[in-house]
Amino acid sequence: MSTAPILRVLSLGAGVQSTTLALLAAHGEIGPMPDCAIFADTGWEPAAVMEHLRWLASGNVLPFPVHIVSAGNLRDDLLNRGSGRAGRFVTVPFFLRRTVPAGTVVPVFDTDGDGELVEVGQRTTTRGEHLDGIGRRQCTSHYKVEPIRRKVRELLGAGPRDPIPAGAVEKWIGISLDEVIRATPSKVRFEVNRHPLLELRMNRRDCLAWLDRNGYPRPPKSSCEGCPFHDQDQWREIMADPARRADVVEVDRAIRAPIDRPGVPAMQAEQFMHRQRVPLEDVDFSTAAERGQEEFGFLHECEGMCGV
Repeated sequence: MSTAPILRVLSLGAGVQSTTLALLAAHGEIGPMPDCAIFADTGWEPAAVMEHLRWLASGNVLPFPVHIVSAGNLRDDLLNRGSGRAGRFVTVPFFLRRTVPAGTVVPVFDTDGDGELVEVGQRTTTRGEHLDGIGRRQCTSHYKVEPIRRKVRELLGAGPRDPIPAGAVEKWIGISLDEVIRATPSKVRFEVNRHPLLELRMNRRDCLAWLDRNGYPRPPKSSCEGCPFHDQDQWREIMADPARRADVVEVDRAIRAPIDRPGVPAMQAEQFMHRQRVPLEDVDFSTAAERGQEEFGFLHECEGMCGV
């Protein structure tokens, strides 16, 4: 027998979907009313996103509080990764390239039943090759999911290891119909994920139309400045701004710097922010359509509510 949740929390990314979800609740178009919204600040959010967040959290827009939490500064941690300076070593799903000569024994990977990559054998290269891959994704968990969950425990008056009843928290997540593949169950028993936009059969275009009808500003695209999942339009917007360009280029260079930290193994491959696997200043930022090529969807979407 299910019981009513003790706490209803809206996971706020300050993008189109979660903004629409928060405002739908404010208008009474979906309920019951959340007790609060929680935004996890990575420290590397675009200025426009933080300005939009300040508007949402002003007290004049939403009838419930917006809590802002943080697990540190992702940009600083990336810049410090190759040194002995303070900062957690957290991997980001940057694009990897390792160049190996002929005669190198390299692993062969396949996916298991859960869709995870597993090593299934080995092969020997017959010529020099570029071995491409994508880094592990720890950033979403560390800078988004975990700080929100810590705040939830605080709001419940529970310590880090205190037991919480199953289903005590109903967490609203702004996943729309066109992103239904991202709608997954919670990984902890005390939280139940709810996806109100799916209940309303709303896609991203519906969210924008709802915002327009109700006279609200369209939110900026919400994702970290150096997120490897930017599309070409987002990259071109960033690179057209001298300050933002200098910011991401500095970090892009830093993630290929040698690592000299005790306990952290040296990288076996070079990391790049852009999927072309070249330094940002050398990337061709034209779209596939502009190059006369077919556009393929990029399957490695950022998870954990980044950008919703």
